Amino acid sequence: MKEKELIGKIEILGQIRPRKDWVILTKKRILGEEKTASGLISDSFRVFQGLFFQYRLALASLILILILGGTFAFAQKSLPGEPLFVIKKLTEKTRAVFVSEDEKPKIQLELANRRLEELNQIAQKNDVKKLAPAIDEFRASVSEAAQKLAQIKEPEKSREIGKKVIAEVKKIEENKEKIESLGVVVGDTGEIENAYCQLAGQEIQSLSTTIEKQSQLLDPAEVQKYLQGLEEAKGYLQKGKCSLAFEKILLLSQ
Repeated sequence: MKEKELIGKIEILGQIRPRKDWVILTKKRILGEEKTASGLISDSFRVFQGLFFQYRLALASLILILILGGTFAFAQKSLPGEPLFVIKKLTEKTRAVFVSEDEKPKIQLELANRRLEELNQIAQKNDVKKLAPAIDEFRASVSEAAQKLAQIKEPEKSREIGKKVIAEVKKIEENKEKIESLGVVVGDTGEIENAYCQLAGQEIQSLSTTIEKQSQLLDPAEVQKYLQGLEEAKGYLQKGKCSLAFEKILLLSQ
């Protein structure tokens, strides 16, 4: 360390001043001053004041933690249209940040199903004021889930991701039917279906290419079985039954 830097650091140390109460107590100990009743009370008060300030900070911090913890806990049970629902959505988005890109379509579909479950609770209670916010939240989550599915362009990924999301896609269809049976019009979920049809189409194309390349190595009866399965999958796809088309592809792949 250079001489100038050392001098600068010593000057900084020289500016440090001890607490006044500590100076007074230390002085009394060194000089051996006689302790009077008022002095003892004064000293005790200073010590108590310092301790009380420290405990007050700790208590305030503890209360703040408890309040925040309780708020987050209550927020998880909140419904669209309620003040704490914003916090619930924030925690969901925070969790989604730490998920891999391949897992995000499944997570988004799970959120869409969660919005449907919330909408179902509201519909059963006939809480009219919360219906519109709940439907808007569901549609927003459907749109986001569809975007994540549509971003999958690689055939090698579409099958793996398709396996993970197939149950959630079916669950959305089932939950949607339940809610609409209560007289609530949820809206179109065609965005998800279209994106899922895209995955199924990619898999049909990929499997067709594979069978064509390996047809010389396979038994003719096996080739025929695969071709029939592909035709069934294409038929489901043309009818818009993409979940069934994808299930057929998965069976053929096995």
